[in-house]
Amino acid sequence: MSDVERTEFNLPDEATRTSPLQRNENVESEAHTGEHDIERSLRPKGLDEFIGQPKVKEQLSLVLTGARNRGVTPDHVLLSGPPGLGKTTMAMIIAQEMGTSLRMTSGPALERAGDLAAMLSNLMEGDVLFIDEIHRIARPAEEMLYMAMEDFRIDVIVGKGPGATSIPLEIPPFTLVGATTRAGMLTGPLRDRFGFTAQMEYYNTDDLEHVVTRAARILGVEIDKEAAIEIASRSRGTPRIANRLLRRVRDFAEVNGDGRVNLVAAQGALEVFDVDDKGLDRLDRAVLGALIKGHGGGPVGVNTLAIAVGEEPSTVEEVCEPYLVRAGMISRSARGRIATRLAWKHLGMTPPETAAGLF
Repeated sequence: MSDVERTEFNLPDEATRTSPLQRNENVESEAHTGEHDIERSLRPKGLDEFIGQPKVKEQLSLVLTGARNRGVTPDHVLLSGPPGLGKTTMAMIIAQEMGTSLRMTSGPALERAGDLAAMLSNLMEGDVLFIDEIHRIARPAEEMLYMAMEDFRIDVIVGKGPGATSIPLEIPPFTLVGATTRAGMLTGPLRDRFGFTAQMEYYNTDDLEHVVTRAARILGVEIDKEAAIEIASRSRGTPRIANRLLRRVRDFAEVNGDGRVNLVAAQGALEVFDVDDKGLDRLDRAVLGALIKGHGGGPVGVNTLAIAVGEEPSTVEEVCEPYLVRAGMISRSARGRIATRLAWKHLGMTPPETAAGLF
């Protein structure tokens, strides 16, 4: 709204009042800033504040401390693991620990080698370049990245055809932090150029309880231990989901109570938002329902399941399946997806004798 030119008219006796346009501007600005500040404030600022991933923290601390002691830039770092476990936060912490700037981009945004060259040429010595979803980087940009990571140099091609000229461009030493949810899709030459590779694991309930408690303290929310455990147990082992559920529970407690988050408020809010005691949401239960009620427990192909629940096959395969498989409710076979005994029981149904699984 600040980019739009406007004229305001105030009556003489109302000259000291705030105009409606200004009030609306203030409200929009505060709302935008508030949401932005919430997301930023929940991110840990250092390794000592980062909850969970003890092995990764120990290894990364050694890498960073060694680099600081030698006065050099750290080795390039590859962070792999499912979404929401803190890969972006870890990249921010690396820059913070080294006292340098962080430049952020994503693999899909680097479609041409020129896009990467422009970003690399603007780096300062010691900067941290973070590329999210690095497995989706375009091939020409990836090949340019090889030389940049090893020799801190890139070749810029000027012109086309027989008259094209290669101009070498030196770039200052930097640290590349790559994040990927599919490490297997990285090419061998790119993966081998990272000096340190970390695999981020799902969180247990105890660590997620600490995540929820810390976030509640930052948000100024009073929360009981039982409520924090309840939220943590339904968060699919993912801090991002835990923080999101906490904000929704906070809304419920403020609207329907005195603002304090207790066990009753947490259970009531999670019921309203369709998150059951196993962390399954509406789509997860729809997939299980289609598999069990519609096809007798399977085996069923992912395309058939997607049609049954009205979603794209990629949504079912990438959003629902990983957690359902990890929770032991679906098994995958060459013929399709099969519901386990645990899935039958979760829907309140008696599993047949031929049902897969031990439970």
